[in-house]
Amino acid sequence: MNPAETGALDTAFWITAGAILLLLVFSAFFSGSETALTAASRGKLRAKSDKGDKKAERALKITEDTERLIGSVLLGNNFVNILASALATSLFTRLLGDGAIAMATLVMTLLVLIFAEVLPKTYAITRPEEAAGWVSAPIRVIIIVLSPIVGIVRLLTRVILRAFGVQTDPDAQLLGVREEIVGAITLGHHEGAVEKEDRDRLLGALDLGDRTVEEIMLHRSQIEMIDASLGPREVLEQALASPHTRLPIYEGEQENIVGVIHAKDLSRAMYAAGEAAGDGNRREAYDNFDVLEVAMEPYFIPETTTLDDQMREFLKRQTHFALVVDEYGSLQGLITLEDILEEIVGEITDEFDTSDAGDLRALADGSYSVDGGMTIRDVNRANDWSLPDDEANTIAGLVIHEAQMIPNEGQVFSFHGFRFEVTKRIDNRIARLRIRKLTTGARP
Repeated sequence: MNPAETGALDTAFWITAGAILLLLVFSAFFSGSETALTAASRGKLRAKSDKGDKKAERALKITEDTERLIGSVLLGNNFVNILASALATSLFTRLLGDGAIAMATLVMTLLVLIFAEVLPKTYAITRPEEAAGWVSAPIRVIIIVLSPIVGIVRLLTRVILRAFGVQTDPDAQLLGVREEIVGAITLGHHEGAVEKEDRDRLLGALDLGDRTVEEIMLHRSQIEMIDASLGPREVLEQALASPHTRLPIYEGEQENIVGVIHAKDLSRAMYAAGEAAGDGNRREAYDNFDVLEVAMEPYFIPETTTLDDQMREFLKRQTHFALVVDEYGSLQGLITLEDILEEIVGEITDEFDTSDAGDLRALADGSYSVDGGMTIRDVNRANDWSLPDDEANTIAGLVIHEAQMIPNEGQVFSFHGFRFEVTKRIDNRIARLRIRKLTTGARP
């Protein structure tokens, strides 16, 4: 080999080696960009963008179309990796002959793995929002340049997936945001970063749009009502003795709700009527007082209304009380704004509330005595259980659904990993149960 050929070989070697190193840098850039842009929190990027961060704003726009972003990054990354491997094979072949393919494969695998994959991705995942802002400008240019090729690749991908019966959903990312939030909250609780009370409040707020008033309403059998045929003083006595400030008033049948009495409005109006009549005619004024004059118009809502929509309606109407009816207009129960708020913050009590402490009591043997009317959701939240509430709203309803009958006192059932014993039954209603979580291998 003459000196001229040796010089040409040396020049080609260094050019090829330099190209391989440059391609490895490009590969590291693509790998780090992919990790940063997919791992970055859109919420944090939005917060930075609202503060005027242009890099975060660019990163947000790029990540709106995840499929196009990933397609462009993977296209660029695979191109530079394959080209670098081809040049490395050529370089080692010149140096070591035909047996250098294995060596080139080993060397390039180590270089790509360490410097083009693990190193940039590790850095990007530790500072995803910051890294996403840095790479947003060049990645946006790359997406624009490669968009025709990426478009063809996306079309081919969808055609192939459709041939195998897989339908792609362009809105999947939007629909999955809520599930991601729920998963993050749940994971944070398991890892100790989120307290149980905080988890319950956050998940309760997220669930309002999926739950209906039927699930949490006070059933009609438990509603305290006023008979309009009673005398005014009897109505006042009942209203003042009740722990509730608002009471439905009916004429004839309890289904015929004609108004809602507010205890303060009634007492104020009757006091004013008595004062106007004077001491001698006060009794007559009370006896002739028309209770319905101070009754508010009843507000009826369908039982399928979501809690989120109903809370907005309460705030819009500036009222806290609604009567729930079914599709036939029959009274099913009542719901208040406080009931909805309790689904977020937990039980709200004051000095006039009756105590609900007996709804769920821990027993010495590790089991729980539970009121049959207690909702499955409340039991799950109190004990961190996961009893299903798809087919029933209350614990009693769950037992009846699973047993396919109305159990008698003393009957025992085991399902969903729990042992249920009916301890009290009133007429056809399961009033109280004893529930114990079954351990693996335990006998019911």
